[in-house]
Amino acid sequence: MDLLWLVFLGGLAALPPVREIHKQLILVGFGVWQLSEGRVLSRSPRHGRVLAMVVKIGLATLLIAHTGEVAINSSYFPIFYVPVVTAAMLFGPRGTLGWTAVTSGAYCAYLLPALRHYSLDAYGRDQLALRVFFFFLLALIINRFVMESREAAAGLLVEQERTRRAERLAALGQLSAGLAHEIRNPLAVIKGSAEMLSKESAGAGALPMELAGYISSEVDRVNALVSRFLDFARPLRLDRQPIDIPALLDRALAEAEHRWPQAQIEVTRAFPTGLPRLAVDRTLMERVFANLINNAFEAMAPAGGGRLTMGASGETAGIRVWIQDSGPGVPSELREQIFNPFFTTKPAGTGLGLAIVSKIMDQHGGELTLVEGASPASPGARFEVFLPYGEHSDCG
Repeated sequence: MDLLWLVFLGGLAALPPVREIHKQLILVGFGVWQLSEGRVLSRSPRHGRVLAMVVKIGLATLLIAHTGEVAINSSYFPIFYVPVVTAAMLFGPRGTLGWTAVTSGAYCAYLLPALRHYSLDAYGRDQLALRVFFFFLLALIINRFVMESREAAAGLLVEQERTRRAERLAALGQLSAGLAHEIRNPLAVIKGSAEMLSKESAGAGALPMELAGYISSEVDRVNALVSRFLDFARPLRLDRQPIDIPALLDRALAEAEHRWPQAQIEVTRAFPTGLPRLAVDRTLMERVFANLINNAFEAMAPAGGGRLTMGASGETAGIRVWIQDSGPGVPSELREQIFNPFFTTKPAGTGLGLAIVSKIMDQHGGELTLVEGASPASPGARFEVFLPYGEHSDCG
């Protein structure tokens, strides 16, 4: 691209006026800036964009001053398309319109000295207005193309990340299923042997009975862990039915309150009236909400309590549910890892809770995101669940 720019500037240098030294120096300035613009933008994206606009508008303004007897009539006026296109590529719609207005103002500024010697007739006004009009037209067309390209690229990155995560989950699921089945067989033997040992040691004293009890309880604990591995590994079969989402959240909340009876948690509900029912799997979606609410209770319990906010809102494509707690939040360096299988910060955790929740959300075609992490301005963590309307949803 830089080579094409140099070829373009070389072509302009070969056009009359060829012996105008100021014109050639300005074109050299364009070339030098074009070759260094990328490095400037990478070092300082915010200030670099402004500097790029100032340099290009300044060079374009100087160029037409040295390429026509009357600058406003210079045939090099299209050079102002360079800063216009740059603004469209570097800024959003508002920034593009603002910088295009500045560019148009720089071009029209040469009208003032021209009016000292010439009059502006109707044809001249029409030509000037037409040139400025095309500045804005080109800026808006290119900016729209750039914005759509950015959105498409961002969406592609999200889909690629989702695909990679699904592939990792599938591979880990197969591995987990194989290990779980292999582990369950010796667990059954150990469990049976512990029960026989307990029966045979009934009159042999307290120690053999106690050891047999330890063996049996630890086998049950490992067996429960293996069951979670299988839950993560096996494919999900959804039984979709129209469900009232607030009622499902209340059931998950009741489960958490039963599990943490001593926690001093203040609960706030923010559910609008007339929220449509969604076609979801009741059991699996309740498991999603229960996991998120239990995590919130567990985060706030060590501090003696806190505040939990549950809310939902209807959107064009579905329903968004959020669960916000006032706990310590999620450190920024861990925000991308908490959804990975087997990653946990809990001493006794398996790292499968949020991984299974993510899998359930993927099966429903929804999204689970951590919107806010730990920060002084917004303490706690806010998880958002977006569920799209299904064909059996009561969305009117």
